[in-house]
Amino acid sequence: MIIVYISVAVLAVAFAVLVYYVSRTLKSAEKTLNHVASTMEGLEKQLNGITSETAELLHKTNHLADEIGQKTKSFNPFFDSVKDVGESIQSVNRSLRTVSDKVSRETERQAGQVSQVIQWSQAAIDIWGRWKEKNRRIDRE
Repeated sequence: MIIVYISVAVLAVAFAVLVYYVSRTLKSAEKTLNHVASTMEGLEKQLNGITSETAELLHKTNHLADEIGQKTKSFNPFFDSVKDVGESIQSVNRSLRTVSDKVSRETERQAGQVSQVIQWSQAAIDIWGRWKEKNRRIDRE
Protein backbone atom coordinates (compact mmCIF):
# COMPACT_ATOMS: atom_id res chain seq x y z
CA MET A 1 0.00 0.00 0.00
CA ILE A 2 2.88 2.26 0.59
CA ILE A 3 3.81 1.74 -2.97
CA VAL A 4 0.46 3.17 -3.99
CA TYR A 5 1.05 6.24 -1.79
CA ILE A 6 4.53 6.66 -3.14
CA SER A 7 3.24 6.21 -6.69
CA VAL A 8 0.52 8.81 -6.10
CA ALA A 9 3.09 11.18 -4.55
CA VAL A 10 5.48 10.71 -7.53
CA LEU A 11 2.56 11.16 -9.85
CA ALA A 12 1.56 14.37 -8.04
CA VAL A 13 5.14 15.71 -8.19
CA ALA A 14 5.41 14.81 -11.89
CA PHE A 15 2.08 16.51 -12.54
CA ALA A 16 3.24 19.62 -10.65
CA VAL A 17 6.50 19.69 -12.67
CA LEU A 18 4.48 19.23 -15.87
CA VAL A 19 2.13 22.07 -14.91
CA TYR A 20 5.10 24.28 -14.05
CA TYR A 21 6.78 23.75 -17.47
CA VAL A 22 3.51 24.04 -19.38
CA SER A 23 2.91 27.29 -17.52
CA ARG A 24 6.37 28.59 -18.48
CA THR A 25 5.81 27.53 -22.08
CA LEU A 26 2.44 29.28 -22.19
CA LYS A 27 3.94 32.47 -20.68
CA SER A 28 6.73 32.39 -23.28
CA ALA A 29 4.13 31.86 -26.01
CA GLU A 30 2.10 34.77 -24.56
CA LYS A 31 5.17 37.06 -24.75
CA THR A 32 5.83 35.96 -28.33
CA LEU A 33 2.19 36.53 -29.29
CA ASN A 34 2.22 39.96 -27.63
CA HIS A 35 5.36 40.84 -29.56
CA VAL A 36 3.78 39.59 -32.81
CA ALA A 37 0.64 41.62 -32.05
CA SER A 38 2.62 44.82 -31.46
CA THR A 39 4.60 44.19 -34.66
CA MET A 40 1.34 43.68 -36.56
CA GLU A 41 -0.04 46.94 -35.15
CA GLY A 42 3.08 48.75 -36.38
CA LEU A 43 2.75 47.14 -39.78
CA GLU A 44 -0.93 48.10 -39.91
CA LYS A 45 -0.05 51.74 -39.18
CA GLN A 46 2.67 51.68 -41.82
CA LEU A 47 0.29 50.10 -44.33
CA ASN A 48 -2.31 52.76 -43.60
CA GLY A 49 0.32 55.44 -44.23
CA ILE A 50 1.46 53.76 -47.43
CA THR A 51 -2.14 53.31 -48.56
CA SER A 52 -2.95 56.98 -48.06
CA GLU A 53 0.27 58.05 -49.81
CA THR A 54 -0.45 55.66 -52.67
CA ALA A 55 -3.99 57.02 -53.02
CA GLU A 56 -2.64 60.58 -53.06
CA LEU A 57 0.02 59.64 -55.63
CA LEU A 58 -2.62 57.95 -57.79
CA HIS A 59 -4.82 61.05 -57.57
CA LYS A 60 -1.89 63.29 -58.61
CA THR A 61 -1.01 60.91 -61.44
CA ASN A 62 -4.59 60.96 -62.73
CA HIS A 63 -4.65 64.76 -62.51
CA LEU A 64 -1.34 64.96 -64.39
CA ALA A 65 -2.63 62.55 -67.06
CA ASP A 66 -5.75 64.72 -67.49
CA GLU A 67 -3.61 67.85 -67.88
CA ILE A 68 -1.37 66.12 -70.43
CA GLY A 69 -4.45 64.98 -72.33
CA GLN A 70 -5.85 68.52 -72.39
CA LYS A 71 -2.55 70.02 -73.50
CA THR A 72 -2.20 67.37 -76.19
CA LYS A 73 -5.68 68.26 -77.46
CA SER A 74 -4.68 71.92 -77.59
CA PHE A 75 -1.81 70.98 -79.94
CA ASN A 76 -4.13 69.16 -82.37
CA PRO A 77 -4.97 72.32 -84.38
CA PHE A 78 -1.25 73.07 -84.67
CA PHE A 79 -0.53 69.58 -85.98
CA ASP A 80 -3.48 69.85 -88.38
CA SER A 81 -2.07 73.16 -89.66
CA VAL A 82 1.37 71.63 -90.14
CA LYS A 83 -0.24 68.75 -92.01
CA ASP A 84 -2.15 71.21 -94.24
CA VAL A 85 1.05 73.18 -94.93
CA GLY A 86 2.81 69.95 -95.87
CA GLU A 87 -0.01 69.00 -98.23
CA SER A 88 0.05 72.50 -99.76
CA ILE A 89 3.81 72.28 -100.32
CA GLN A 90 3.36 68.88 -101.97
CA SER A 91 0.65 70.34 -104.21
CA VAL A 92 2.91 73.26 -105.20
CA ASN A 93 5.75 70.82 -105.90
CA ARG A 94 3.50 68.73 -108.13
CA SER A 95 2.35 71.85 -109.98
CA LEU A 96 5.93 73.07 -110.47
CA ARG A 97 6.99 69.64 -111.68
CA THR A 98 4.11 69.60 -114.17
CA VAL A 99 4.94 73.11 -115.47
CA SER A 100 8.64 72.25 -115.67
CA ASP A 101 7.88 69.07 -117.60
CA LYS A 102 5.61 70.99 -120.01
CA VAL A 103 8.25 73.71 -120.56
CA SER A 104 10.92 71.08 -121.14
CA ARG A 105 8.78 69.18 -123.67
CA GLU A 106 7.75 72.40 -125.44
CA THR A 107 11.37 73.58 -125.54
CA GLU A 108 12.49 70.28 -127.06
CA ARG A 109 9.61 70.43 -129.55
CA GLN A 110 10.39 73.99 -130.60
CA ALA A 111 14.17 73.73 -130.47
CA GLY A 112 14.42 73.70 -134.29
CA GLN A 113 12.14 76.72 -134.65
CA VAL A 114 14.12 78.66 -132.05
CA SER A 115 17.34 77.83 -133.89
CA GLN A 116 15.84 79.15 -137.15
CA VAL A 117 14.61 82.33 -135.44
CA ILE A 118 18.12 82.94 -134.06
CA GLN A 119 19.67 82.39 -137.51
CA TRP A 120 17.14 84.71 -139.19
CA SER A 121 17.71 87.29 -136.47
CA GLN A 122 21.47 87.11 -136.99
CA ALA A 123 21.01 87.45 -140.72
CA ALA A 124 18.70 90.45 -140.22
CA ILE A 125 21.23 92.11 -137.91
CA ASP A 126 24.00 91.52 -140.49
CA ILE A 127 21.86 93.01 -143.28
CA TRP A 128 20.91 95.99 -141.16
CA GLY A 129 24.57 96.55 -140.22
CA ARG A 130 25.62 96.43 -143.93
CA TRP A 131 22.79 98.76 -144.90
CA LYS A 132 23.84 101.18 -142.15
CA GLU A 133 27.49 100.99 -143.29
CA LYS A 134 26.46 101.61 -146.88
CA ASN A 135 24.41 104.69 -145.80
CA ARG A 136 27.44 106.07 -143.94
CA ARG A 137 29.63 105.74 -147.00
CA ILE A 138 27.05 107.46 -149.11
CA ASP A 139 26.74 110.27 -146.58
CA ARG A 140 30.54 110.77 -146.57
CA GLU A 141 30.81 111.06 -150.28
